[in-house]
Amino acid sequence: MKLHRFLLAALLAGGMAGANAATPMILADYLALTGPAPTTRYPYGEAPSQYAELFVPAGAGPFPVAVLVHGGCWTSKFGGITQLRNMAGALAARGIAVWNVEYRRSDEPGGGYPGTYQDMHAALELLAKQAGPNRLDMTRLVAVGHSAGGQLVQWIAGRARIPASSPLYRANTLPVRAVVSLGGLADLRGEAALIKASCGRDTVELAGLPGPGRPDVFVDTNAAELMPNGSLTFLVTGELDTISPPRVAHDYAAKARKAGDAAEVVILPRASHYDEVAASSPAWPQVLEVIERALGQPAR
Repeated sequence: MKLHRFLLAALLAGGMAGANAATPMILADYLALTGPAPTTRYPYGEAPSQYAELFVPAGAGPFPVAVLVHGGCWTSKFGGITQLRNMAGALAARGIAVWNVEYRRSDEPGGGYPGTYQDMHAALELLAKQAGPNRLDMTRLVAVGHSAGGQLVQWIAGRARIPASSPLYRANTLPVRAVVSLGGLADLRGEAALIKASCGRDTVELAGLPGPGRPDVFVDTNAAELMPNGSLTFLVTGELDTISPPRVAHDYAAKARKAGDAAEVVILPRASHYDEVAASSPAWPQVLEVIERALGQPAR
């Protein structure tokens, strides 16, 4: 019942926002986003940031699954998992289970390279273990990431191409074939200048330092080079997004298609970087439609 009440409130808020659609959300609006408490919280490591929240819909299941990975410029300064409960509640009310992932960021002990990426591995390994007990259908799985989280979910899709010599290599990883990147900044090499301008982050914080066994720091970190990987990527960006402008989505999609993968660009009219993740935003129905398409859900 809590999830249904949350969805009703979100729809009402969305209607109110629609009346004033000319006003895109700003950072303060994003930071104020809230949602229902998760069904269960699962630690996947000992650090305070190593946990995931599971939202299980009402019903018997089995449920399709959306893995949510928040953004925040890879730092702890700009919100994170709490704000994505807004999306999580709305998705659960649609019958989609949600695995909302927290992780060590570049300004936290153990975060950055390789820790942040290793956290993605661990969070997905734990999800696979929880599938049976929680009636999760892992054949219907989508990874949804916002901003820096977009980079991480796009990286997840290419994990099988990471060299065996890398600290980030894992054998037999959970395959993620459908990805929704909301204002993602996934091309660490090609978009280094934009990442610096938008987030103040240098490559070393996200990809580590070169060494004798790893002269190219992008060989295991840059999603744009871990292709083809057999994924379908939806690149969803607000028309007014200044942190990850529409040009970024189009450029990444072109690289994916050239490599042999499928990619689709969706531009949200009059939406900012923050409208992309708010169930109260006028853009939400379009974002929801993309997520459900990625899961193979029938139109409702």
